[in-house]
Amino acid sequence: MKKKIHLIFSIILLIFLSSCAGYKPIFNSTNLQFNINDYLLEGNKQLANNFYSKLYNLSKAQKNNQSVKNLDFHISVLENKEATTKNTAGKILEYKITLNIEIKITDAVSDVEILNENFISSTTYKTQDTHSETIIFENKSIDNLINTTYQKLLIKLSEIIVAK
Repeated sequence: MKKKIHLIFSIILLIFLSSCAGYKPIFNSTNLQFNINDYLLEGNKQLANNFYSKLYNLSKAQKNNQSVKNLDFHISVLENKEATTKNTAGKILEYKITLNIEIKITDAVSDVEILNENFISSTTYKTQDTHSETIIFENKSIDNLINTTYQKLLIKLSEIIVAK
């Protein structure tokens, strides 16, 4: 009896797994065919450069294609860090980091503005026993916020570039 149940369960599981074959995501970053013609970084230059490098690496993969769009990027990153929780002695227990990333994208050929978006994201992190561990948590939080904003931008770009 147990063998029959295991066999039936295995067949059902196999059917479910094989039904996912051929899956293709709708918003795929390989469909984005653009070249960075010019760029301007403002605000926190280090964070803006970190964000720009992700875009540059994506555009570098499409350099051999002839049908790429030449785009100009204006990236402004503002960072705000504030204490959210303190103990009775006044020691900070938790910080909140907010990133405000403003991105303006224009077509380099026609000088038409393609995208003008302001992405605001924030997260909190707790202070650690040592200052160096707190800095590591802060840097990880900032990286997560940049990656989240980058993914949101890719969705917006795929809606604009692939749709045209």
